[in-house]
Amino acid sequence: MAPQQHQQAGRSPFPILYRLFFLYIEPVSALVGAFFAHFRQSDYLLLTHAASAPVFGPIPTGTSIVLSQLANLYLLFALNEALVLRSTSDIRVWKTVLFGLLVADLGHLWTVRALGLDVYLPWNFARWNAIDWGNIPFVYLGASMRTAFIAGVGMGGPGKTVGTKKRR
Repeated sequence: MAPQQHQQAGRSPFPILYRLFFLYIEPVSALVGAFFAHFRQSDYLLLTHAASAPVFGPIPTGTSIVLSQLANLYLLFALNEALVLRSTSDIRVWKTVLFGLLVADLGHLWTVRALGLDVYLPWNFARWNAIDWGNIPFVYLGASMRTAFIAGVGMGGPGKTVGTKKRR
């Protein structure tokens, strides 16, 4: 038996804000992170924590390997979000993928704690560099968008289902 289609061809049942963020904005952002983690490792380390980044000489081999592995995970993040979510309008699949990414968001936020708790404070934004903007407010935005989607915010209210088809 062929799987049921949950939407008309080319039409998504999900609000445009979710589609723009999850299918375009965030995957592109993850690809940028992957690029810097793999191809611009010195810059990535300097922006992450300048005091511990090697200034003179090459990046240690182990550090380079770990950064390339991080780049690979950013690539996986981008592909999972962009391709898996594009392949279906089944809300269960979307919620499952987004829940996994929400767990990753929380882990990502936890990792920057070594910079000090004040790094999380929004009034410190003037001190943030490009990586800080990606590691803190952008991750909070992604986590908020995922939480809202999973909670059904903007999905049409009680009694209306999005991404499912009623059986006859």
